[in-house]
Amino acid sequence: MNPEEQGPARPPSSPWLRYLQAGIVPRLAVIVLGVPCLYAITRRGGMYFLVLVNLIILLGLREFYELLAAKGYRPYKLLGVICGLALTWHVYRGGAALSLLLTLTLMAVMIRELFRREMTQALVNIAVTVLGVLYVGWLGSHLIMLRELPSAVGIPYAIGAKLVFFVALVTWANDIAAYLVGIALGSHLLSPRISPKKTVEGAVGGLVAASGVGLLCALGFLPFVSATAGALLGLGGGVAAQLGDLVESLLKRDVGIKDSAGLIPGHGGILDRFDSLLFTGPLLYYYFRFFVV
Repeated sequence: MNPEEQGPARPPSSPWLRYLQAGIVPRLAVIVLGVPCLYAITRRGGMYFLVLVNLIILLGLREFYELLAAKGYRPYKLLGVICGLALTWHVYRGGAALSLLLTLTLMAVMIRELFRREMTQALVNIAVTVLGVLYVGWLGSHLIMLRELPSAVGIPYAIGAKLVFFVALVTWANDIAAYLVGIALGSHLLSPRISPKKTVEGAVGGLVAASGVGLLCALGFLPFVSATAGALLGLGGGVAAQLGDLVESLLKRDVGIKDSAGLIPGHGGILDRFDSLLFTGPLLYYYFRFFVV
């Protein structure tokens, strides 16, 4: 999530006090404890990274379907979770029959609706179940595809970890900078219809940080990416991250809640934390897949 949701309306106090009031301490605690674990698992790759992404998708789908249930929809939660996780396992094994799996997913959800006792909102129930599979499961599967990209194209496996690090660093740089700049300087609303507390200043700060981190990554550990390309990729990743955050904000606003869950202190739920990666992951995967490696 682009967490500068603390808003432009801030009390006349020091920036440090505003950060404390915005919950920066639990955010920092999660970062200090969580980032080293994510780093170690990503470097290891293989089944370890697959299980990590599976856990994120499992919890994310659970939150997504709870959002829909709060709106009055009746998605097939278990079926959606099974189909979403099947996508990750399939792409991990090479994804040769992806079209078949997507076809079976759609058909399974539609057939399942035939057995519901109440024949109301059938179209909506099918649509929201499939949306969860595609939004959380399919978009999230691109993290697996990115980590396993070296195996698919015949380059050293360790490069896959560097690609994932690049995506994560660009995304989190955008999120953190948008959060800090938005709290300290934010005064112009970015999209009041969707997220009334996001600011233009925060968005610009996030994009600048994402571009700068992309440049540093290219200079530091991605020698096959030029400095200019790294900066531009960082900028594009920042745009994708903010769009992903706005999409989830739109869904939450439609339902009428602030956070998708309270699982992560200071961050909300899994979707609140990883919604940006659901957009940056696919964007940068396809760039690296078709234009770099």
